[in-house]
Amino acid sequence: MVDSFNKFFKSLVESSGLNLSRDLNIDEVRYIISKINEYFFTNYEGIGFTNALGEKFEYFSEFHKFWEKYHCEVLNPQIDERKCEGIADILHDVYMKSNKAAFYDLYNTALLKPEEICKVRYFSANQDFRGSRDIVKLFKTYKDDPSIFDKYNINDNPEGFLKSIGVTSLSQNDKRVKYAKTASQILIDLNIEPFDLLVYFNYDIMQIREFLINSRGAGFGNKKTDMFLRDMVVLDVWKDAKNFHEVNVASDINTIKVALRTGILKTKIPLVSSFLDIFCYQYSLIDEMNALAWRKVWEIWHQKYPSECIESPCLIDYFVYRIIGKEFCQESLSIFECETKQHNFKWHSSRNRTCQVCYKNRVKNKAYVIKKVLPCTDCEGYLVIQNSKFVSGDNAVLPNIKECPFESVCKPKTSSFKKLNPPKSISILGQTGWETAKTRTVEGGGGLMA
Repeated sequence: MVDSFNKFFKSLVESSGLNLSRDLNIDEVRYIISKINEYFFTNYEGIGFTNALGEKFEYFSEFHKFWEKYHCEVLNPQIDERKCEGIADILHDVYMKSNKAAFYDLYNTALLKPEEICKVRYFSANQDFRGSRDIVKLFKTYKDDPSIFDKYNINDNPEGFLKSIGVTSLSQNDKRVKYAKTASQILIDLNIEPFDLLVYFNYDIMQIREFLINSRGAGFGNKKTDMFLRDMVVLDVWKDAKNFHEVNVASDINTIKVALRTGILKTKIPLVSSFLDIFCYQYSLIDEMNALAWRKVWEIWHQKYPSECIESPCLIDYFVYRIIGKEFCQESLSIFECETKQHNFKWHSSRNRTCQVCYKNRVKNKAYVIKKVLPCTDCEGYLVIQNSKFVSGDNAVLPNIKECPFESVCKPKTSSFKKLNPPKSISILGQTGWETAKTRTVEGGGGLMA
């Protein structure tokens, strides 16, 4: 399995004549750093080629060749069915207590018609890099000026469309322009509007999914496509859709984070840095396994409570992504220190600037954040949970809870709990991508500049 890595490691030790019974001298340090850099981050003429994104690329390094072949075996991701059942039971309980609202209450559609909702969601889903777009604002933008989302206008002036929806200041603008133009061209070629996709593909959600994902240059990856399809069904835009149950959770860093911390998805080692995940093999693997893990949760839930279950795994997404991942499973419990240095206190908002201990005694002092922790790991974590809009307020879907619903599975206050983080990725192409970072062994340098 590890011939390449064995060769690298043995040569590192043998060629340098290392004696581990003493401290290294500077020449040995130089040699080790040089060889590590050479193996992991440089290539040479004749290193060979790999395929990605439908193209052929020269290998980034010798480690790239090793990682491509053995990343799955090294990480060995597994789905823990016992943990999945625990989460399934919790989700069923939330489903019953919230009368489904925790899984269906997506967002205000500004009273748009189904055809209009579909158009806005179609042209925004492929632009939603890391949740950068507030869809409610885009619905209001459409209401103010529907022509912004006209397929012909977008095709003629994709830059103008991006400016109108407020994404030109965000990253990867070159990709965004391409995605907008290609997505509009698809509709022009088919002579339909986004709403008509359901009829065009015989009401089959999976046919639409396959078509969008395979439409090269449109920006509809798995996550963005699943998110779009989910919304079309949940918002009642498309009726009588077939195979909705086949759509998975729209995997992202939040749903992956929750999967890792609950233990429904496990790996043999903590995930490696994106600096080692050359060509994103780890990210792709964990992304795929995460979707399968949440599907397993849904399958167990559906099997145990068939009449009290959501229709598709993808409907878990809103609850896990928006409520658990972004609201509860963040280091959002702030520990403050009074400017007098006399006491500390915990608070639900890091924006606080007042010492709340002194304030109770009618003394005005400032306070400063010295640390942030996960609410579930602290006995005062309820301060964050109870101040969440999902717990308090007129539209709360989890009223009066004091701890994260998943706490009984994660066991975050025990020594066995690990605050595992999701993977990050570096693009293959682009100004900050792997192709830009390449260098030959004899040339030195290479890498990325941000």
